[in-house]
Amino acid sequence: MIEVTKINGVKILINEDLIEVVEETPDTVITLTTKRTIIVKESRQEIKNLVKLFKKDLL
Repeated sequence: MIEVTKINGVKILINEDLIEVVEETPDTVITLTTKRTIIVKESRQEIKNLVKLFKKDLL
């Protein structure tokens, strides 16, 4: 799981396997495979890096 910060400042954990789309509009919106959307403070690139680091740690 990766930790992200919602737009209201609350930190949450997201299962990175459920991420379907990450887009900047200009806020960063994460859409999960469950169709739930979450607006976060991190950039698209930061989300990408968090997922890569998490997967790297698994190996």
